[in-house]
This record gives sequence, structure tokens and C-alpha cells, in this order.
Amino acid sequence: MAAGLEDLFGQEAPAEPDESAGELRRAMVVAAHPDDADFGAAGTAHLLTQAGWEVRYVVATDGSKGSDDPSLTPDQLVTMREQEQRDAADLLGVQSVGFLGFTDGELVRDLTLLEAIVREIRAFQPFAVYTHDPEPVIIRNGFVNHSDHRATGLATVDAVYPAARDRLNFPHHLEEGLAPHKVRELYLWGANESNFEVDITEVVETKIASLVAHDSQFDVNDEFLEQIRTFWKNDAGRYVEEFRRITLFL
Repeated sequence: MAAGLEDLFGQEAPAEPDESAGELRRAMVVAAHPDDADFGAAGTAHLLTQAGWEVRYVVATDGSKGSDDPSLTPDQLVTMREQEQRDAADLLGVQSVGFLGFTDGELVRDLTLLEAIVREIRAFQPFAVYTHDPEPVIIRNGFVNHSDHRATGLATVDAVYPAARDRLNFPHHLEEGLAPHKVRELYLWGANESNFEVDITEVVETKIASLVAHDSQFDVNDEFLEQIRTFWKNDAGRYVEEFRRITLFL
């Protein structure tokens, strides 16, 4: 039998779906590029799969510009990065990965992107959705928040509420058998102000392995591994993923 969330997450655990009301133990992670989901939420995703949840990754762009290697064409990079993302998901127990295929570096929050994410939400019916925080342009005075990250985060927030919920948004979905869906929890990584912390100490090496799977993106050596371990270590010496958590009641 799968462990309860409180057994794996400890003091701060995500809410449990009300299965009697038809809510499913499903979480969706929506990321701009291959590897973003693993940076933002791989530890949490792995804990959820250990607890018996079904987790789906959705990647908005094709990752076609994410390399300085002159020997790689965009088409080669797309194929390579899709496989890397599938390999990383396998390590985490993430059961499925979807690729929306928008061009890397050119993403905008428009109705085409919104409809694609609403479609994913209505088809999968997640209880919780994880994505980029769209608000910061500069994160904690140390990182520029990639424009694709902001577009993905904003479109996902808008898809969660109200677009996926309201039946008259994209009514052709109804004709395709895709009913409106209410997401109950939204988690945003890359926030300047977080209010929810997941202790991933027990699974941090699996998170790191999921990042290492993105071989086209990283020169993996001891210095790199130490840097990424330090990035997720808090003052108490525990490894954590931080989110801005929004509980939705409508």
C-alpha cells in the first residue's frame, strides 16, 4: 500500500483529494523547457509518485535553442531533449510526459498556449498543478526569469483559474468529451516569496539524477554536483523545494 502524504512529506504535506467527491490523486507539472520541471519540482513529484499519485509532466516548448554546441541542429536538439526528459521522468516514477511543441525562446501567453494547457488539464484532471511563478522578472536578485518561464507560468495560472473550470471557455472541448475541471491546489516555483516548503532530503539524490539525465544541458562534474546540492540546502542542512501555494475553493 502506498504511504500517506503525511508519512513522506512530514509537517507540510499537500492536501489529499476527496475521492468520495471524485477527486483523483493526480498532479500535473507544467514547465517551459525540458529540465525545468526537474529543477522546480522533481523531488516533490517523486514523493507524490511514492505515495501512489499519478504525476504527468507537460513541457511547453521544444527546447530547440538550448545549446551552444555548433554541431547540433535544432531538430537534433529537440529529439535529444525530449528523450532526456522522458529518461528523467522515468527515474522519478512520473508516469507520462506531454510535449506541446511551441518554439523555444518565442513563447507568448496567447489563446493558443492557453487552450493547449486547458486541454491538458481537462484531459488529465489533476488535483494539483505545479508550474513557474509568472510574476518575478528577477528572482531573488540573482536570476533573470526566462520569458518562456513567465509565459508558461501565466498561461498555466490562467488555465487553472478560470479557463479550465468554466464550460464556455473552449466549448469545442465538450464536443471532444473533455469536461471542465476544477484544480484544487496550485504550486508555483521560482517565487520571490514562498509559503510552502517540501523537505526532499530523502530523495535529493534522485532529483539530482533527474537533472543529470539532461546530458545536453550540463557538464556534470564534482563542482556542478556540489553547486546544485548547495542550491537546495536550507540553513538546517535539509534539502527543500520551495513553492508559493494557492488553495482554490471555487
